Amino acid sequence: MIAKGKVIKYGNNVDTDVIIPARHLNTTNEKDLALHCMEDLDKSFPDRVKAGHKIIVAGRNFGCGSSREHAPLAIKASGIACVIASDFARIFYRNSINIGLPIVECPEAAETIEDGDEVEVHFDLGVIKNLTKSAEYKMTPFPPFLQAIISAGGLLAAAERKLLEG
Repeated sequence: MIAKGKVIKYGNNVDTDVIIPARHLNTTNEKDLALHCMEDLDKSFPDRVKAGHKIIVAGRNFGCGSSREHAPLAIKASGIACVIASDFARIFYRNSINIGLPIVECPEAAETIEDGDEVEVHFDLGVIKNLTKSAEYKMTPFPPFLQAIISAGGLLAAAERKLLEG
């Protein structure tokens, strides 16, 4: 499993209220959530994603704040393929996996990767490649069960797939 794209870089403590503002929580429609993703932090976010920026890199405590599932859903629906951060709020981490958004903790990558860099994330190998700077960073590889959840599109889809397989 590989994610590839240009980087949109943010700092520390990007909270769920910034990822998807509370005024937009009256819907669970993924397309509507994507329209408002990051709008209070970065008005250019939707245009940058359309232009090939598919990886978010951030500092510490990404996804802090409330436990709303809307936040990782808005990121995924906007077209982001992966989020790399120094670390994540625990509930955001779990919510992301549950909806099939791959997220990776790698402090070294989060610190040195810059906005606009081209990055490849090899989840099964445990490697992040910064193609712009010819640098590599080690991360914990995703175990097969997490890869199955993410490739199925989330926990519910993975469970359904497992039940259908018998």
